[in-house]
Amino acid sequence: MFVSLTIVRYPKYFIPFAFLSMAILHLPLFFTRGLSFWKLLGCGKNGTFDIQPDFQQWGMLGVWNQQSDFEKFQENSWVSKWWRFFCHEKWTIGCIPYESHGKWDKKEPFGKPIPDRNYSGPIAVLTRATISWSKLKSFWSNVPIVSASMNQAQGFITSVGIGEVPFIRQATFSVWDSLDDVKQFAYKQREHAQIVKKTHNEKWYSEELFARFIPIFSTGTIKGVNPIII
Repeated sequence: MFVSLTIVRYPKYFIPFAFLSMAILHLPLFFTRGLSFWKLLGCGKNGTFDIQPDFQQWGMLGVWNQQSDFEKFQENSWVSKWWRFFCHEKWTIGCIPYESHGKWDKKEPFGKPIPDRNYSGPIAVLTRATISWSKLKSFWSNVPIVSASMNQAQGFITSVGIGEVPFIRQATFSVWDSLDDVKQFAYKQREHAQIVKKTHNEKWYSEELFARFIPIFSTGTIKGVNPIII
């Protein structure tokens, strides 16, 4: 199994085509060979769960049977041709699932990988949730606290806020120097640990998924920079 996250940026004058892509790209993706799960995604402005959308930046998460399926998609697909024509930047990170818990649309898109506890390199993390309507106010009032603490955390490299539905179906994809840095932030950083406790005690989410990945490559740029050197 191979997982890709592609983030593209459209020029301002092509923003209408960005919105159009969220409707029409589903059809070619449905017929793409070797693609078992995909999501077309909007992006937030500040790199994490974000109430402010960035209408120039959009994404696609794909789960592939093998890396070669993804490479064929990158080279020849109608979706890639769309991006090359309308977008002025594209960044892709390719990963192998390390571990995964929870569901996305009642599926386990990354399976149940058995983590290699001897692995010591960089780690990518996907945190995804469907927020209950009754908990939207509580969720969004706590987002700035987590965002600020993550950006200052040891080992943090970069992150992008992605989502399927504004305000409700949200995700953060972040990259860290090591698994120890992820654990330090997730379980020992005070502000984040308190928010995690709240999510369970107050039942903020109707569905959630937490997954970790081993980054294999990072290509292209976003805002002029490749955020990860592998």
